[in-house]
Amino acid sequence: MRRKGELPQKTCAACGRPFAWRRKWARDWAEVKYCSERCRRNKTVRSDGRD
Repeated sequence: MRRKGELPQKTCAACGRPFAWRRKWARDWAEVKYCSERCRRNKTVRSDGRD
């Protein structure tokens, strides 16, 4: 089992925060863009990646 710090990470397209790989995203990791359902619904893309 891997530690959380060893998992792949991405930056959320909506809020700009980093998020780590989750088991439920194993098949779709390449397509995952948002850290949560809330960010996915609010799809306001930040131009600079920050709040």
